[in-house]
Amino acid sequence: MTDFDGRTVLVTGATGGIGGTTVRQLVAAGADVIATGRSVEGLEALSAETGARTLAFDLTSEDSVRSALEGLDLWGVVNCGGFGGEIATPMETDIAVFDKVISINARGALLVTKYASASMIRLGQGGAIVNVSSQASLVALSGHISYGSSKAALDNITRVSALELGRYGIRVNSVNPTVVMTEMSAFYWGRPEIQGPFLEQMPLGRWATEDEIAAPIVFLLSDGASMISGVSLPIDGGYTAR
Repeated sequence: MTDFDGRTVLVTGATGGIGGTTVRQLVAAGADVIATGRSVEGLEALSAETGARTLAFDLTSEDSVRSALEGLDLWGVVNCGGFGGEIATPMETDIAVFDKVISINARGALLVTKYASASMIRLGQGGAIVNVSSQASLVALSGHISYGSSKAALDNITRVSALELGRYGIRVNSVNPTVVMTEMSAFYWGRPEIQGPFLEQMPLGRWATEDEIAAPIVFLLSDGASMISGVSLPIDGGYTAR
């Protein structure tokens, strides 16, 4: 059910932890993966490890996305490129940071969807898109005004895209992970006063791993999820079930 039989899948944010793990799992499932990301060095290392193809473009530039994706034959997309922004309240937030977070997390994913879906419609073979959102779009998290807003916008992009693209046999879903304790997230979530109370509210009581996020992404891309479209799937140890 998760054999991709050479289907071409584009993964943005592939040099990050979730993106890189998704690339590895997709390659293992037989997909032809095109990996994109900010770090050329990271992409080269990932390509050498997995055999994935690489592609460079700027998520904040429509011209860059258009020139990279026009004419590219795609069956699937994982929008994993993202920017965390800042930890700030609505009263303290830097609007320039807010604009950048929205530009990458929501606008960038919409640009990729815009041009990738044109390719998928042209090919007429259906396909699937998975947007990597966050639990921060489903519940209010302190300090996450910019990030949570960008992911809430991404969830709406998911729903409307599912509505519009369904007629072409293209499914669109989001995954909404909890925290994966990476070096980048540890600066905030690793603080005892943050980590303890948060995990106490989570039924499973632990952080997620990259593999635990990538596996549902691969499933939602696969034929095993052929009747699933327009959902935002929490991968959060039960946190949003409270």
